[in-house]
Amino acid sequence: MDDRRPDSNRIQLHDAGPMRALAHPVRLRLLGLLRIDGPATVGMLAERTGEAAGSISYHVSTLAKHGFVEEAPELARDRRERWWRSAHEVTSWQSAEFVDDPDRRAASDALRRTVLEAYHRELLGALDVEAALEPEWVAASDSSDGAAHLTLEEFQELGAELAAVRERWWARGREPREGARPVRWITHVFPRADA
Repeated sequence: MDDRRPDSNRIQLHDAGPMRALAHPVRLRLLGLLRIDGPATVGMLAERTGEAAGSISYHVSTLAKHGFVEEAPELARDRRERWWRSAHEVTSWQSAEFVDDPDRRAASDALRRTVLEAYHRELLGALDVEAALEPEWVAASDSSDGAAHLTLEEFQELGAELAAVRERWWARGREPREGARPVRWITHVFPRADA
């Protein structure tokens, strides 16, 4: 999975260990919450996820061990309180890098499956709450797909164009502002399996 944002706020995965660590659904969700909602304590994360605080503590420690999250000591009111934040805004890896390495390929595939399952849950969750949205927000929502016969060069161009669109809107909507609400986009470009 690739994103064209600058490397200063990205973690690029090359090893199987961090990929396996992030392939756990609870850890992936925790990282997402820390990225989207900002820093939190284990107790706050437990409340948001419905998971036991001990379990959350273990998962946060695993994320920290692999560099996905870090402590935010400046937010603590006392020495016992521990706040955590995402260490990066973007996690990326190149699956093509692992084609000839079965261990890393398996870890990459496991992480990709966990991410796809999370996307599926998120899309279904959006559908569940859609009726409570203002009609204009529902009308502006979109779900679509397409297919085309492309050369490798055209396929690469399509991916680059979609990445540029994502980057432009991500840059514009990075910070909350009046009249804005969190929105989500998910893109996938891939050769068909039956081709």
